[in-house]
Amino acid sequence: MESLQPQWEPTRDDVRNARITDFASWVEREYSVSVPDYHSLWRWSVEHLDDFWRSVWDYFGLRSATPVGEVLAKDRMPGAVWFPGVRLNYVDRVLRNERSDRPAIVYSGETASEDVTMSWAELRRQAGALAATLRANGVGPGDRVVGYLPNIPETVVAFLATASLGAIWAACGQDYSAPAALDRLGQLEPSVLITADGYRFGGKQHDRSDAIAELRAGMPSLTTTVLVRRLGADAGSESGEPEGVVSWAAATAGEAPLEPVDVDFDHPLWVVFSSGTTGLPKGIVHGHGGVLLEHLKSVALQMDIGPEDTFFWYTSPSWMMWNFQIAGLLVGATIVCFDGNPGYPDVDSLWALTARHRATVLGTSPGYVLACAKAGVVPRRDHDLSALRTVGITGSTLPASSSLWIAENVGVPVASITGGTDVVSAFIGGARTVPVWPGELSAPFLGVALEAYDEGGVPIRGDVGELVITKPMPSMPIRFWNDPDGKRYHDAYFDDFPGVWRHGDWITITERGSVLMHGRSDSTLNRNGIRMGSADIYQAVERLPEIAEALVIGAEQPDGGYWMPLFVVLADGAVLDGALEDRIKSTIREQASPRHVPDEIIAAPGVPHTRTGKKLEVPIKRMFQGADADRILDRSAIDDPELIDWYLQQRR
Repeated sequence: MESLQPQWEPTRDDVRNARITDFASWVEREYSVSVPDYHSLWRWSVEHLDDFWRSVWDYFGLRSATPVGEVLAKDRMPGAVWFPGVRLNYVDRVLRNERSDRPAIVYSGETASEDVTMSWAELRRQAGALAATLRANGVGPGDRVVGYLPNIPETVVAFLATASLGAIWAACGQDYSAPAALDRLGQLEPSVLITADGYRFGGKQHDRSDAIAELRAGMPSLTTTVLVRRLGADAGSESGEPEGVVSWAAATAGEAPLEPVDVDFDHPLWVVFSSGTTGLPKGIVHGHGGVLLEHLKSVALQMDIGPEDTFFWYTSPSWMMWNFQIAGLLVGATIVCFDGNPGYPDVDSLWALTARHRATVLGTSPGYVLACAKAGVVPRRDHDLSALRTVGITGSTLPASSSLWIAENVGVPVASITGGTDVVSAFIGGARTVPVWPGELSAPFLGVALEAYDEGGVPIRGDVGELVITKPMPSMPIRFWNDPDGKRYHDAYFDDFPGVWRHGDWITITERGSVLMHGRSDSTLNRNGIRMGSADIYQAVERLPEIAEALVIGAEQPDGGYWMPLFVVLADGAVLDGALEDRIKSTIREQASPRHVPDEIIAAPGVPHTRTGKKLEVPIKRMFQGADADRILDRSAIDDPELIDWYLQQRR
């Protein structure tokens, strides 16, 4: 491992011009410390958390309506208290970047004819008008506004309008079925739903009128629905819309100032949802101040994105990377919203979009990279990628072969990151001043006290351990929704190592400080960069009369691929023929989403459980990744131990 050579190393110009270099010089002057390289800066950042996060606040010139006193008032997990008494609003920072020489948002569909731009002035105008509409409908601090929307500029406007009022935002992409969306958004008892009549994917239009009607019926707390017409002409006014529905054109008409309301540092900004692996998705609540600090650090310092950049990450409003991409607006960058299939009409369409919009930072997934490699795509030959500076990767592990493919066929450094919905940011990734090694993440992010723990909670190097964070981060959840005593929050991260955040990933920290990822240590499904829950699949499939029970796993493959088989236990007399397979797939597609459709459906003699009835998703997944069953399973604790041998025979 230590003989591996970097696939990219920063030049002197890279180091000199990087924003993080300027930040390090500023820290040295302000704090009289020596931080000559990235790893020394990282060590200082985690050993002096108060000074580091104060330095982020001061360096970026953040503003509070009240005096700034303590930084980390309560240094504990869970329950850390950051910047008590500070009052601010995330949206204020966005508005400070308004400019006239570059657009705020570029929207792209699957064809160039759909491309539109939104200026900073129009972004402010629409958000101000929508905020006034929301306010007129009774929305204020703490109220919930939810979106059932594609990745379009209106989604960004809706979030900014909501957050400016101190209301709480949450969203779900329209590829989710109405029941799956209700499982998430319905928990919040929202007063306003902002939605679109449909979305486009793979050259087809997907009308969501029926799903919207089901959502409205399933959320009795709603007082208002705002409808974006994308598949037909916008009505332009409330006339012509169903009762209780306001057209987007009417909701954003006219002029109204966008005046962000000052809120407490930890006032809820948004709720993002977990995958729902073991039941209803967890609503993870993040605060204005913590997100603002974390995203400025991550976008400006780690990813080196600034006001001359165009930031394009292929994502969906269901995924935290949508929230992360919005942070481009915090530094004055242009962000790209894309609603469509990255592989349509051609597998290299994402590279064509990158060239068309002169994107400087592109984010995608290992699955997409592998598909391009298998198709023989050469992006640097076929597209003008002269503006592109970095390819970001997240969602699952990028193997060395795919990393080297990017180096050879795209010609820019890779910035693989890993983190999660839980902190709506990354724990580990790259920096413009750190080399890139094939198949590795370059370094822990600043302010992230990363360790790999063995089973006894002892930090280890050079061996596989649990990814843990030993000190608080400002963007850790302020709470879970509907978790008044904090028990679900505590149990999610702090059960195994009290006072230490266990994230659920297997990692190896190398002696040079880079990190190898080995996949999830829990059962979350993660296909093409979108994390999903098995519960959504079970709820759909197990309703079918032919299916007695089901088990789904997602196993990362050595070549970077991802195999997601669905094992089904058939009811008496049922046969897994082509017709039943089609029914299963269509049911999952309709009741969960197209992304949830498995790669293969396999008839199984049974599903193994613990003695308390829990499906053995994690052990079966680990078996399919090559683990020794007898080392990860206690057969005496399984309700039907002989089933393990059958699953072992299915491994490839």
